[in-house]
Amino acid sequence: MRLAVLDVGSNTVHLLVVDAHRGAHPEPMSSAKDQLRLAEHLDRKGALGKEGVKALLGSVHSARDAAREAGCDDLMAFATSALRDATNSAEVLARVRRETGVTLEVLPGEDEARWTFLAVRRWCGWSAGRLLVLDIGGGSLELAVGRDETPEEAASIPLGAGRLTRDRFSADPPPRAEVETLTEKVRADLAPVAERLCGAGRPDRVVGTSKTFRTLARLAGAAPSGAGPRAHRTLSTQGLRQLSAFITRMSGPDLAELDGVSPSRAHQLVAGAVVAQAAMDALGVVELDICPWALREGVILRRLDMLDGANGDDRSAHDSGGGLGPLTTDRARWLR
Repeated sequence: MRLAVLDVGSNTVHLLVVDAHRGAHPEPMSSAKDQLRLAEHLDRKGALGKEGVKALLGSVHSARDAAREAGCDDLMAFATSALRDATNSAEVLARVRRETGVTLEVLPGEDEARWTFLAVRRWCGWSAGRLLVLDIGGGSLELAVGRDETPEEAASIPLGAGRLTRDRFSADPPPRAEVETLTEKVRADLAPVAERLCGAGRPDRVVGTSKTFRTLARLAGAAPSGAGPRAHRTLSTQGLRQLSAFITRMSGPDLAELDGVSPSRAHQLVAGAVVAQAAMDALGVVELDICPWALREGVILRRLDMLDGANGDDRSAHDSGGGLGPLTTDRARWLR
């Protein structure tokens, strides 16, 4: 079957189309991104402003049409930190559904951690043993640990690279004092969560996933994206410290000139490096592997797991009246 996943994040709105069936490796067919930076459209009261809502509606319209044109059997649409934090989230979600027919499900932070963990488990396999997974997003940091496909512990902390850049830095590049203050804050916020995760048992393998970790690993010497998703990539604390000393002196435009750095996210890289370093230190991680699969793949795998293995029937899908016909799914059931 052909599935479409629409991920409305703090930085991007990303549509991924894959061909997949239960027990098979999802085969990517197309991928499209809109750099909306929704988190930057939140006003002082925490509401998503008119321009942000307008951009979101346009992006969801385009994604819906693209999913239809691709012949997708299902469109799974979800939103993460930016809409989760917006004080007018319910109003925005209702308007999106009313004007596009697409129901956006706002994922709780811990569910983000769980579905990302599932994706990493499937990518790494059972031979990886006990997994510890870290994912730095635009608005939050997700962490999870466990031996199975469902983590024993999962947590989400509002320590996303975009959020911290917006809230904690006054200039580009940020003053050294602000970087040091941010480091202290991140370490303090991480301490109780790290204690809980470490208490679940020592991991056999530590994995980082997200654009932030991939970019940091690339700048520290990991293989470029052109080497393919199966190239072995790692990030060490030593390499990260050396990298951090370098990038904290650079502005966003200068960072954007470096190989592997996305221009739209370059200004967030320093904050991302602070979070990565603090998380690895708090968890006693010397080196982690980079996984190309993350939340979107986890949502796809979760969806496939809910198919009836005997006859391929999808027992969670039905037309909920949103106007999308075969693309409409009951979010409450497939996320459960």
